[in-house]
Amino acid sequence: MDEVRPTSGAQAHGLVPLFPPGLQAIYGECRRLYPEQANPLQVTAIVKYWLGGPDPLDYISMYRSMGCPAQDIEEHWHYVSFGLSDLYGDNRVHEFTGADGPSGFGFELTFRLKREVGETAPPTWPAELMQGLARYVFQSENTFCSGDHVSWHSPLDNSESRIQHMLLTEDPQMQPIQTPFGTLSFLQIVGVCTEELQAAQQWNGQGILELMRGVKIAGGPWLITDMRRGETIFDIDPHLQQERVDQGIETEGSNLSGVSAKCVWDDLSRPPEDEEDSRSICIGSQQRRLSDKDTEQIRETLRKGLEFNSKAALPPINSQRQQSHERPQSRKDSLESESSAAIVPHELVRTRQLESVHLKFNQESGTLLPLCLRGRLLHGRHFTYKSINGDTAITFVSTGVEGAFATEEHPYAAHGPWLQILLTEEFVEQMLGDLQELNTREETKLPKEYSWPEKKLKISVLPDSVFDNPLQ
Repeated sequence: MDEVRPTSGAQAHGLVPLFPPGLQAIYGECRRLYPEQANPLQVTAIVKYWLGGPDPLDYISMYRSMGCPAQDIEEHWHYVSFGLSDLYGDNRVHEFTGADGPSGFGFELTFRLKREVGETAPPTWPAELMQGLARYVFQSENTFCSGDHVSWHSPLDNSESRIQHMLLTEDPQMQPIQTPFGTLSFLQIVGVCTEELQAAQQWNGQGILELMRGVKIAGGPWLITDMRRGETIFDIDPHLQQERVDQGIETEGSNLSGVSAKCVWDDLSRPPEDEEDSRSICIGSQQRRLSDKDTEQIRETLRKGLEFNSKAALPPINSQRQQSHERPQSRKDSLESESSAAIVPHELVRTRQLESVHLKFNQESGTLLPLCLRGRLLHGRHFTYKSINGDTAITFVSTGVEGAFATEEHPYAAHGPWLQILLTEEFVEQMLGDLQELNTREETKLPKEYSWPEKKLKISVLPDSVFDNPLQ
């Protein structure tokens, strides 16, 4: 449980000698913006995470921002988290590795919520939302970056609101800071509608955020979330979809190179009783594991796809992760297998050419197939589905992608549970026509099956229950 309390004025002004330096550094940035609010309301975890409590954020401070009348920015509540960065420097939560690197995960979360007329105190539900995102970060050890999206599939405040997903961007006021335990930046949560999330997936998060900055009701320059907003940016300005988003996809493609998904694949060129059948990879009790090198390459594939770049190449397999100054490095990304450090037999990492494959996706994953084809492969790029239920991964690659082990001669190839599928531009265009119904926003009646016998490829879109209970 959390409790709401005012912060200590003495602590807020750093008069307590033993006040944690990491905490003090964040308070210093808050004081720069809100010098008159030395004692903001604060949600605090009663039992701290480092004492066995469930909430990773020690505190969430809640400030009343007066906005900026000169820029037509209205009053709102401003929430700031404390705990994703290293507050203490004594290894109780985060490993201290020096002041030159990131502090903890290298960021804190913020959120700006429109203040309703007559509201005298900030709602506390955003604090639980921030705790939920922090739990994901701590449990998965994945970091967030500007432009990332979060599919939440529920109103952020548990109401009937259309605001059911999130994008992340740099906080417009809070500057990156240097603490004694490393550097950190402030990532702001922005509430979005389903249509806006889908546009961010199909094009890119930064592009949609920029469109929202230009529409006051959708957030304006500071991207203030209004939970009562009933219209998407495309309802407000219908030209945005065709003139900006569709045109952006056409000319730039999508910068989303992969997703965590419910998916499996079968090798149809092997008899079912063959112990090497890939169905044992995807569904059986003895799942194969990704090798360290394959895990590393898939990890880099997903990470780099979130950056703006047009280089048509799968990241090389390296013993060390490639560093990116634009995207903070995760200590452990979602493709890391618990047993990936184990020795993997050579036969599980050799390339196997397959004659015929069957791909299976749940509905949410299936609706991203047009994005994969139009937004990625037609632009000479690649797209990866990484199963949330194990090490299975499916990567679609175009003929121009370097570093792929699938080739035009052998378009279906596997390294253990990682399948690569190489598609020619002509076949991609054919598949887009055949999969056109997946572009609709209405739910498709399941199951759906698509087959290209001449290419020996089958795709099924199945109910979630098939993946939640794979052995039934």
